[in-house]
Amino acid sequence: MSLYSQLTEEQKTIVKSTIPLLESAGPELTLYFYKRMFRENPELKNVFNMSHQTSGAQPFALFSALAAYASHIDDISVLTAAVSRIANKHTSLNIQPADYQIVGHHLIESLRELAPDALTEEVESAWKAAYGALAEVFINVEEDIYKFNEEKDNGWRGAKEFRLVEKKIESELVKSLVFEPTDGNGVADYQAGQYIGIQLTIPGQENTQIRQYSLSDKSNGDNYRISVKREIIGTPGIVSNYLHDGLRLGDTVNLFAPAGDFLLKNQDRPIVLISAGVGITPMQSIVETLADKSYDYKVSFLHACETPDQHSFKKRIRALQDKLNLTSHTWYKNDPIDGENVHHGFMDLSQIQDELPISDGDFYLCGPVAFMQFAKQQLTTLGIDSDRIIYEVFGPHKDF
Repeated sequence: MSLYSQLTEEQKTIVKSTIPLLESAGPELTLYFYKRMFRENPELKNVFNMSHQTSGAQPFALFSALAAYASHIDDISVLTAAVSRIANKHTSLNIQPADYQIVGHHLIESLRELAPDALTEEVESAWKAAYGALAEVFINVEEDIYKFNEEKDNGWRGAKEFRLVEKKIESELVKSLVFEPTDGNGVADYQAGQYIGIQLTIPGQENTQIRQYSLSDKSNGDNYRISVKREIIGTPGIVSNYLHDGLRLGDTVNLFAPAGDFLLKNQDRPIVLISAGVGITPMQSIVETLADKSYDYKVSFLHACETPDQHSFKKRIRALQDKLNLTSHTWYKNDPIDGENVHHGFMDLSQIQDELPISDGDFYLCGPVAFMQFAKQQLTTLGIDSDRIIYEVFGPHKDF
């Protein structure tokens, strides 16, 4: 019997009654929680992306998850998609059951310290039971993913050593890196749209760094390719700059098995791939996979970026037009150039709506959240049902 099924109606009612407390505390609660946890369990700095702590993205994501759980505790099945997406992220960080115990302890203690009057014995008991039930859901889903990846041909669990065997410039800010396992075996297959976790020890950095990067090629059984944007706006990206400049051919890294649920929903209808910036990477994996399978239906590849020099894979997309029923359109915000299906400014889908499979196509989005919100609104205006709009968010999970 699951812990969730053992929650009493009284416990659920108490948890729901704390929603105003969560809303009044806002992300400040989880910001306080993370500071507390990292102070007392600094080893977790080797797991979490600390730049997301600085930006506030991770505290906001955790707060949103807690509030959603409290709101839907009567029927958490409505959170199935979010649980899947978060659980996949967790496996690429090698999150373990013991980590949930640490998180649960610090969440309760943060509530005790921030809202001692509100954390009555009944509230504490209800939240401990509710958190335990939620943790069990994640632990079970993640174990299924770990086991699935382990049982694949050439699959594995946990960290595995790989060697950098190739580097290639794709555009002004993006480089592709190809990794092969040091054990001389092949690699486990993956589905187009998935990502991989990479663990690095960077000179001068106190903590191990783990990041997720979309796999940017079709599955080939021999190696994994990621394509990394150099982060230069604001604080330079520690990991992206190291991958661009510091990691040399022959150097080794640890990889965690491919994960992610940004997958082709149907493979018997037209597909529209909409991306901006480095959001092109999972789309490239998808279109390479479709070309390899000689996909019969129309594929539209729509991409937006700042300048032509920042446009990754543009020659490859042109080459794939000979292998697919593929149409591409590109929007350059700055420095426009003349060319077929090249546009200036922000992506405007109304310009090409007659070419889009409005009635029967699936639409995939990847890029900055603001871009995806902008694109989704356009699709909705064109009459695309929300269940035909599939998206991937880089970084902490976020709904929009």
